Amino acid sequence: MEDKGCEKNSPCPNSRIPGVDFNIHNCRSREFNMNLYKTTLCLAYQSLGIVYGDLSISPIYVYKSTFSGDLHLYEDDHEILGVLSIVFWTLTLIPLCKYIIFVLGADDNGEGGTFALYSSLCRHSRMGLLNTVHPAHERISSYCSEIPTKDTRMGLLIKEFFEKHKSSRIVLLLVVFLGTGMIIGDGILTPTMSVLSAVYGIRIKAPDLHENYTVFIACIILVGLFALQHYGTHKVGFLFAPIMLIWLLCISGVGMYNIFRWNPRVIGALSPYYIYYFFRKTGRIGWSSLGGVVLCLTGTEAMFADLGHFSKLSIRIAFTGLVYPCLVLAYMGEAAYISKNKMDISSSFYKAIPEVMFWPVFIIATLASVVGSQAIISATFSIVSQCRALRCFPRVKIKHTSNQIHGQIYIPEVNWMLMMSCLAVVIGFRDTRMIGNAYGLAGVTVMFITTCLMFLIISTVWKKNVLLAVLFFVVFGSLELLYISACLGKVHHGGWLPLLFALVIMSLMSIWNYGTMKKDAFELENKVSMDRLLSLGPSLGIARVPGICLLYSNVAFGLPPMFAHFVTNFPAFHHTLIFVTLKSLMVPKVPDVERFHVNRIGPPELSIFRCVVRYGYKEVRDCYNFETQLIEKVAEFLKQESTIEDMTVRGQSPNHISAAVGNEVCRDIAEQRRKEVSGGSGEQWSNTGFQSLGSHQEMKKLMEAREAGGVAYMMGNPYVVASGVSPFLKKFAINIVYGFLRRNCRRPAIALGVPHTSLLEVGMLYQV
Repeated sequence: MEDKGCEKNSPCPNSRIPGVDFNIHNCRSREFNMNLYKTTLCLAYQSLGIVYGDLSISPIYVYKSTFSGDLHLYEDDHEILGVLSIVFWTLTLIPLCKYIIFVLGADDNGEGGTFALYSSLCRHSRMGLLNTVHPAHERISSYCSEIPTKDTRMGLLIKEFFEKHKSSRIVLLLVVFLGTGMIIGDGILTPTMSVLSAVYGIRIKAPDLHENYTVFIACIILVGLFALQHYGTHKVGFLFAPIMLIWLLCISGVGMYNIFRWNPRVIGALSPYYIYYFFRKTGRIGWSSLGGVVLCLTGTEAMFADLGHFSKLSIRIAFTGLVYPCLVLAYMGEAAYISKNKMDISSSFYKAIPEVMFWPVFIIATLASVVGSQAIISATFSIVSQCRALRCFPRVKIKHTSNQIHGQIYIPEVNWMLMMSCLAVVIGFRDTRMIGNAYGLAGVTVMFITTCLMFLIISTVWKKNVLLAVLFFVVFGSLELLYISACLGKVHHGGWLPLLFALVIMSLMSIWNYGTMKKDAFELENKVSMDRLLSLGPSLGIARVPGICLLYSNVAFGLPPMFAHFVTNFPAFHHTLIFVTLKSLMVPKVPDVERFHVNRIGPPELSIFRCVVRYGYKEVRDCYNFETQLIEKVAEFLKQESTIEDMTVRGQSPNHISAAVGNEVCRDIAEQRRKEVSGGSGEQWSNTGFQSLGSHQEMKKLMEAREAGGVAYMMGNPYVVASGVSPFLKKFAINIVYGFLRRNCRRPAIALGVPHTSLLEVGMLYQV
């Protein structure tokens, strides 16, 4: 029988025939596969405008930058073909072999980037310093379901080394910060280099045009590019993808035209022999020229950093099926033109375009340069979001721009700061050669940091033989170190700029993380036990007022010093008090069913609860539904508690209760029942007017308070200063830099979406 398949909205024709249920399954399976294929191809199409824009426009400036120095003295065919051979094998080894085959496989549950690698290392070993969550709150079932495999001997030695030496963990974190700083610095240099290189093409047809006009046009284009970002990656991707598709087809078509017209022998440059001949002939000058060749890799890191916006399969399909072959043809065609027109080498890309196609290709090149900047801008948004979630970056506003794809975000503050920095670089440098020197160093440094982290991933997370990790590092790391050494030779010619950006960003992130950790440590050291608060209750004459109060703090156990400070000065708080602790884990996402952990603090008559709310580093918190979800979770907790009370009355054991209810929270409740506060402290509070309520009545009171709208918010507003005996460097970091960042970033209440009219802030002085 001919299989005609199934339409999407029509039942399978065999579904009504007894005994052919497998046909129903096959129909549904084919429908699912078709939807999967369509989604993957759609994402691959969008990735052209988001991920591969920067990598695809590099032919505009690679040969120009490579031959801008002393290499112009070596313009024979063999040297030109040698540069082409280096470009080809660099594209083959780094983007194709390293990233497409290996690095994309090291994703952290669909998320990519430097912090994703670091998160994976922290979760599988004790190499991290960022995660200070109590072990009871770290377990996520979806991340603990992996089949355990035995560690290799060398993998265990590496883990033990990091566990024993805290300095090694600090160095690892600083390396991650450095990579982050380089990516953000790349987000400044990429738009300037791309747009300015494309706009300078107009001087081919108008050589008398003053440089100020080209700079002005580039600034206008940059302002327009950053103004589009608030529409989101999804809309921008669909807008930019057709441009990149046309661009890739154009440069590949022009490349094939130049190959057949000028020099078909350039195909022979695919042989690595030309690389050997090139370095034998040029020596040190050839090594120095690698600072220009490395520009063919710009945007490669975005393939991994933007992974959260797409999928591994879609990125692989787009690169291997379209981007890689088009780039190879473009570089070969331009080399063929240069080999016969050596006088045009400083502007070879535009000179190689046939006269009849110049203006259309120029317009597409200008548009493509705008698109090329999008890859690193999206990657910058992703990496800043991860840093902010792990409290390594000041609080900024993060907006979700897609309901379907979780990782697509927009950060207004970062967007406008990038725009101002880009304009400053364009106006200040003007010279694409100097910007190119800075641009190449930033990109290849991030790639080398990824290689170093991949060495640890292969040996400790994948638990492969250490020889495989060493081979990976030697093959790719040695090539990247060669490029870094060439770029460092041009530090005084503009290469200092990404180093300055990275140093500033790394310092700010380190100080913010250090100040935050010191603040948390102060709160933990000065937290108040429940017994102490209970003992102070009668003497303070604490009164209860109607309503619910959500008290935010970073203390997951005990009572925060801010609350004790408040009660001591104002001995009153709401009838229902919920201590809310928001924790970011070293995982991309936390399942909704495991997000809230609710338990009770103190005797039941106090109606005091604690709720630990867990988020992944890629999640944006829903400010609008959070209050409703939180109160519903407390109501569920009370409902489970009442179930346990009813079963206890019938004489069932706590273990039986836990098994019957089937919830880990219930085991905590049963355990708490055995350890419940009794005697003096509970009676003292009862004498002050608090009545012990059953769980049914307490749940009713909670719902009444919620319906009445009596929800207030309380959070601390501490002023953090270094102690008087602290060294000068610590005082400078805490009092000046951390204090400045804390005063000028978004306030916690705004970041959490807390209504201003219901907010109560408690000020305290923290001496750390």
